[in-house]
Amino acid sequence: QVQLVESGGGLVQAGGSLRLSCAASGRTFSTYAVGWFRQAPGKEREFVAAISWSGGDTYYADSVKGRFRISRDNAKNTVYLQMNSLKPEDTAIYYCATEGSSWYAPSEADFGSWGQGTQVTVSS
Repeated sequence: QVQLVESGGGLVQAGGSLRLSCAASGRTFSTYAVGWFRQAPGKEREFVAAISWSGGDTYYADSVKGRFRISRDNAKNTVYLQMNSLKPEDTAIYYCATEGSSWYAPSEADFGSWGQGTQVTVSS
């Protein structure tokens, strides 16, 4: 099983930027789609963005489209989530997930391994 560690979260003002990283262990990481999800207090976890194994295809939730960008570096076993123009409603714990079978409109059930999450807080 692939193990994941997220980093890069923190406190930022509205309009600011953060870059999250998801570092993976395991030689098979580069063969899987990877997704980012988030869970705000009192809410269910929701999909944010996903990327295919090659990095050639990406998919975003409407709420982050045009502001967030997902990318990956398979040589470094790492996936990134660049978050720009952050809003208070982006405040959540962000999780990366892999062993994914789909990058297009995936659900949580499409992923087999999850990280522990990193907190992102956007102040108004």
